[in-house]
Amino acid sequence: MHKILIVEDDKNILKGLTDTLESEGYKTAFASDGEAALKKAKEASPDLILLDIMIPKMNGFDVCRQLKQRGSAVPIIILSAKGGEADKVLGLELGADDYVTKPFSPRELLVRIKAVLRRANSVARVADIYEVGKAKIDFRRYVIIKEEKEIKLTAAEHKILKLLIANKDEPVSRHTILAEIWGEDVTSRTVDTHIWSLREKVEEDPAEPRHIVTVHGIGYKFV
Repeated sequence: MHKILIVEDDKNILKGLTDTLESEGYKTAFASDGEAALKKAKEASPDLILLDIMIPKMNGFDVCRQLKQRGSAVPIIILSAKGGEADKVLGLELGADDYVTKPFSPRELLVRIKAVLRRANSVARVADIYEVGKAKIDFRRYVIIKEEKEIKLTAAEHKILKLLIANKDEPVSRHTILAEIWGEDVTSRTVDTHIWSLREKVEEDPAEPRHIVTVHGIGYKFV
């Protein structure tokens, strides 16, 4: 049974979320401000965090940032009334796994929770240290070690690379990458931009990639 930490300062929304999740068999814990969220994330050992942005003491973006800087692998779904693309991209680049705009239906949220937990279970099987040609990927530290230099991975690059490796030798469509990493709120060009950046960091010759290869008409695969 999965435990979900709800970070929300609105008592009515908190009660609604708690009732919805517990009716589906999830265990719940809650925090009403950013500082309490960081403490509860450590104490309660949740399997997933539902994180509001506009909370007291520390906003949700900063909570997300600090959790990822501390090395937390717990998936995060941001819940926010801020529906602009810039806010969504910021949250996802900070390491959130999904971004749901308020108001939302309980059914939509439950579907997204199941998808994020399923993805987290899949990528969790990828080793923390993974060697690719002459490069070594350290997923714990969000870096690639190449020619004795450390190259930082962004949160989005980290998630894309893990997704591709989790599906090694199998094509992953652009649509799947969009849905798994960003939701449906950005364009496929965003995927291509991040793939090019990853090739520059992983491949010996980014212009002739051997590991992150294009599958024409579909997307990409890791070999």
